Amino acid sequence: MWNQSVTRTRWLAVKLTLAGVASMAAAGLCSLAVTWWSGPLDRSAAAGFGLMDPVVFGARGIVPMAYAAFAFVLGVTVGMLVRRTLPAMAVTLALFAAVQVAMPLLVRPHLLPPVSATFELGRENVDSFGMPPGGSPRVLLEDAIPGHTGAWVLSTRLVDPSGRPVGADAGGAVVPVSVTSGPCALEARPEQGEAGLDPCLAEINRLGYRQQATYQPFERFWPFQWIETGLYAALSLGLTGFCFWWIGRRLS
Repeated sequence: MWNQSVTRTRWLAVKLTLAGVASMAAAGLCSLAVTWWSGPLDRSAAAGFGLMDPVVFGARGIVPMAYAAFAFVLGVTVGMLVRRTLPAMAVTLALFAAVQVAMPLLVRPHLLPPVSATFELGRENVDSFGMPPGGSPRVLLEDAIPGHTGAWVLSTRLVDPSGRPVGADAGGAVVPVSVTSGPCALEARPEQGEAGLDPCLAEINRLGYRQQATYQPFERFWPFQWIETGLYAALSLGLTGFCFWWIGRRLS
């Protein structure tokens, strides 16, 4: 391919532009279709499946176009270095997968400073509330916080009135509340399903136990989309520059 009438840099520039734009256009159309089709589902998604959730975030908005551009240029770069098709494809897949895993785990949570706050316990942030016979109440928190529907909860735990984490086991955080008297006593719990536990939950709130959560608000969805798109665009431009430098180095 280097023995053509055009220069190598011009040939590479045309190929990168045409194929790169085509990849981004295809990814953009797919993302647009998925975003439109899943709109009603996203608006009523349960905790952990909202737009800010890592799995959903990467399939909505404009970031899929940035992923496509980065994957394409990464493949070109690896192909120029490895110079064998199948090994280059395998290395490209491994590197792209590693970046896709590292981004939501290590980078995206810190694109903007996360918010930390404490919240009272209620149906929105309590996943399960166990009252074992003769034992202390056990509270298992949900990956959600009251008043912030769709937020990406990075961490959540139950703390006591002094702000210290409450010890937990497989059934949830163990709350040292009296079960012999008061709202959490066995005789004070009518057989009314979850509604019968509301007085006990209210008592736990009165004693000062709270959910302590660190989260990224839902309102940051589009800022995160633009920032992450910019990061992938910068990586793509860097790899593109390396490709042209590599060609120039081989010609010199």
